[in-house]
Amino acid sequence: MSDTADQGGERSARERLGERRAVAQREARRILSRPGARGTLRERLALLQETAPQVYDLDEPADLYGNGVVEALEAKVAGLLGMDAAAFFPTGTMAQQVALRCWAGRTGSPTVAVHPLAHPEMYERHAFSQVSGLRPVHPTSEPRLPTADEVRDLDEPFGALMLELPLRDAGFVLPTWEELTAVVEAARERDAVVHFDGARLWESTVALGRPLDEIAGLADSVYVSFYKSLDGFGGAALAGPRTLVEEARAWRHRYGGTVFQQFPTVLSALAGLERELPRLPEYVAHARVVAAALREGFAEAGVAWARVHPGVPHTHEFQVWLPYDAPTLSEAAVRQAEETGTLLFASGWDARGPGLACTEVSVRAAGLEWTDGDVKEALAEFVARLIGTVSA
Repeated sequence: MSDTADQGGERSARERLGERRAVAQREARRILSRPGARGTLRERLALLQETAPQVYDLDEPADLYGNGVVEALEAKVAGLLGMDAAAFFPTGTMAQQVALRCWAGRTGSPTVAVHPLAHPEMYERHAFSQVSGLRPVHPTSEPRLPTADEVRDLDEPFGALMLELPLRDAGFVLPTWEELTAVVEAARERDAVVHFDGARLWESTVALGRPLDEIAGLADSVYVSFYKSLDGFGGAALAGPRTLVEEARAWRHRYGGTVFQQFPTVLSALAGLERELPRLPEYVAHARVVAAALREGFAEAGVAWARVHPGVPHTHEFQVWLPYDAPTLSEAAVRQAEETGTLLFASGWDARGPGLACTEVSVRAAGLEWTDGDVKEALAEFVARLIGTVSA
């Protein structure tokens, strides 16, 4: 068989496994997180129809190019974050490019200090440099947020420091409040502004021990997402000083982000702020119960090596690492769901080295009913299928 044919076969196998996982996510009777994005169009529209009248007067005129309900959402976000103003954006990628290019114009520097695992560096196809003329530099390569000393010692000037809170690809990790304030102060000493990538800032209040407005108040500007934790249809907001937000609106228009009508997405964001935001601390608390049960369960199941990271989750999401290849782990997880109706590891497994893979675990409303005993029982069933897959 040729290399090309073999690669095509591998792609087909991955695609088939992905399709099975998607079915398992929809049909599993027991799952730790059932995000709305996995639902059908009918389910998504039904939920919006149910919740929208609770968050906005539906007899008001529909929005046109950002007025009406869009302005209501912007005002609510600005209030929650304690900022002067906020602007709605269709995507976080656009919001952060606009924010940082606006700051570059003010500071005179296109250089942005950012972690190499941050979203713009990992998932945006070098948009900072290719689209917005920005130049990323990395204060650290460690799988955590940079320290104050690393910011002070960065060997070239920068106009903005961008901090992703929490840093997803390092395990949804956060600094302590004292570490965060020290890092911000170090950036100020370098005459740099501070921008928070707060896509998941909503759930960071538990670990940081501060309310949203106090956390956001450390930064000069903040971006938040409406779908990652709040289960909205999409969308983002950029909050900060009024003059910055006004300039951001102009750049939003230039980037093609001033959309004719956005009320379905905006209403879903308002619903998420009403329904999901108050529950996030509960999800964080229960994620710690699940993580502890997984650690104990791996030991009881006789798994030679396993890591739950962080050991005590900082948010309602965390990583699990196991010394097996990703396809084997994915097959065991999906097979468990197909055979038992329980999907313990709902996300895909990513290869992180020879014979080593990692997955993300998220705990939301569906997971609150799981006891530590439920987690251990499900883990034992998963490990049995994992051993069976390896032996096959």
